[in-house]
Amino acid sequence: MRDVYRGLAVVAAVVAVVVTVVVVLPPEPDEVVARPVTAPPAAPSSSGPTVSASATVSAGPTVSASPAAGDAPVERATPSPGPTLAPGYTPMEALAADPRVPRLTGAVKRMALSSPSRQVVKDERTGLAVPKLPKPWKSYGPAPFSTKQVLPKMRGTSLRGMVVTCPLPIMAQDSARDTALLAARWTLNHHPKGAKISWLASQPVKRGWMLVYRVTYGKHTSRAAVVIMDGGMSKPGLVFVTVPDAQRKQWRDISRVVSGVRVLG
Repeated sequence: MRDVYRGLAVVAAVVAVVVTVVVVLPPEPDEVVARPVTAPPAAPSSSGPTVSASATVSAGPTVSASPAAGDAPVERATPSPGPTLAPGYTPMEALAADPRVPRLTGAVKRMALSSPSRQVVKDERTGLAVPKLPKPWKSYGPAPFSTKQVLPKMRGTSLRGMVVTCPLPIMAQDSARDTALLAARWTLNHHPKGAKISWLASQPVKRGWMLVYRVTYGKHTSRAAVVIMDGGMSKPGLVFVTVPDAQRKQWRDISRVVSGVRVLG
């Protein structure tokens, strides 16, 4: 019997060791993953938006996931030329896409030019001279142009007739005609918003090109013209004249201006 009791004691000791080992074993890794430690959500403030816990934990930049293989590529819109020169387009392509400026066709006629004026305004920056117009026209502070002549101000509007000269403010083209077209488009910056051009006359002049056109904006119009001429300077010269319909009596002076542009010297 003594041997039996001794054997039972040994078995009991082994069982106790096994139980102890089971108790001290660490939890399985899966249990750690299943119960992550997270920060408690921040209490919402009375004046600002609620911030989620996930937003407060993240401290690094957000990285967007790459598209999975086989996903269709995202199509990007191709920029189209408009009133301003869009990237990737030449000036003439932008002009062709501008709805404010119609195509200049052979149907646009020439106009008869009057005799040049003897009295002129000289522009040393462009190497050009333009007729000095009689009253009610008067010389005026030219900035940002080289020379400027204006008609009197009218009540209730800032529009009034003006004749200005300056070095060409746009990119010169190989053709004087194309350069004049771009210059006419540029002059819309000096007409009311929404203005559109319709051509009245187009013809070459000595060392350049001339365009005469109507500018329509709402219920009103202006008559205008540009002359591009090489005055021997680093850039061609621009002569721009415009007269609103409220001063239509001076529309006849537009012909006088474009007829009298000449090179100095």
